[in-house]
Amino acid sequence: MSKKLFIKKVLDGLALAIVVALIPNAVLGAILKPYAANAYIKLFIDSMVIMQGLCAALVGLLVGLQFGFNPMKSTIIGAATFISSGVISFNAQAGMYKMAGIGDLINVTLFAAVAVLVTMYLDNKLGSLTIIFQPIIVGAGVGFLGLLALPYVAQITKSIGDLILYFTNLQPLMMSILITISFAIIIISPISTVAIAYAIGLTGLSSGAANMGVTVTAAVLVVGSIAAKNKSGITLAALFGAMKMFFPNIVENPIMYLPIIVTSIASGITVRVVGILGNKASAGFGIVGLVGPIEAYNQFVSMGTSLALVRLVIAYLIVPFGVAIITHFLFTKVFKLYSSDIYKFEN
Repeated sequence: MSKKLFIKKVLDGLALAIVVALIPNAVLGAILKPYAANAYIKLFIDSMVIMQGLCAALVGLLVGLQFGFNPMKSTIIGAATFISSGVISFNAQAGMYKMAGIGDLINVTLFAAVAVLVTMYLDNKLGSLTIIFQPIIVGAGVGFLGLLALPYVAQITKSIGDLILYFTNLQPLMMSILITISFAIIIISPISTVAIAYAIGLTGLSSGAANMGVTVTAAVLVVGSIAAKNKSGITLAALFGAMKMFFPNIVENPIMYLPIIVTSIASGITVRVVGILGNKASAGFGIVGLVGPIEAYNQFVSMGTSLALVRLVIAYLIVPFGVAIITHFLFTKVFKLYSSDIYKFEN
C-alpha cells in the first residue's frame, strides 16, 4: 500500500466518524437547549453529548474498516484511539474518571495510524491467542503510547491558541480578519475551534470573528459541494457543522484554502463594519445550531443596536455565501485554478 493511500484511508475514516459523532448535537443541540427543563429532552441532549464524546472511538473503528480489518480488530483500534484522545481523564480530587469534550483529534489521528500499522504487523501471527493479546497489544498498548504522547501533541493546539490570543491585541480590523482566517482554517482540521475559543476566552469582536471564520468555511464547502454534485446529505452535513469531513479533500487539494482565505478576508471586514460580537461560550460555533447568530443578536439588543436582524443577515448569509459563490466562479471558470471535483466527497 502506498503512503498516499494509507493516509487517505486514515483521513477518510476520521472524516466519516466526525460526521456520525458530531452531527446530532450540531443539528439539535442549540434547538433543544431552551427546553432542557423537560427531563426527557435533557436526557436526549445528554445522549447526543455522550455520542460526541465517543467520536475518537468511532474514528478508530471506521479507520479499521477502511483497511478491511474484521469487526473485532477494528473495534480494538477504536479502543486505542478512544484512550489516546484524552477524552477520559482521572480526577484525583473526586477519585473518579470523567469524560469531557471529544479529545485531541490530532493525537487520535496519529495513533489511529499507529494502531493500524501494529495490526498490520501482527496480522495472523497470534493465531488462536489473537482474542487475548490483540486487545492488550493494540487496544491498551497503543492507547498507553497515545496517552504518553498526548501532552506533547496538545502543545500544537496550545501554540495555535497563543497565536490567536496575540491577534486579539492587534488593531480591530486586522484582528477581525486574522481571527476569521484562522478559525476558517482550523475548523477544517482535527483541531477543535470551540476548545481553542473557550481556552483563550474569546469575547466581543474576537468571538464574532471566530464564528465568522467557521461560517465562511461552511459557505465555501456548501457552494463547492453543490458544484461537485455531492449527495444532498453531504452538503447539508457541511452546513450543519461537519466541515471537518472535508479534511481529506483539503489535504489532497490544499488549493481549497484559497477561496476560504479570500472569503474570510471579506467576512472579517464585515465583522468589524457590522459589529458582530459574541462571548467565549458562543465562539467557534459559526452558524452551527445558530449559536453564533443568536448570541450576536442578543448583544445587539442589549446595546440597543438598530437593524439587528439586517446586520445578521448581511454578516452570516449575504457576505460569506455571496463571496463564496463569486470566488468559486472566478477560480473554477475564469482563472481555472481548479475544478469542482476537489469538493467531491467519496465516502
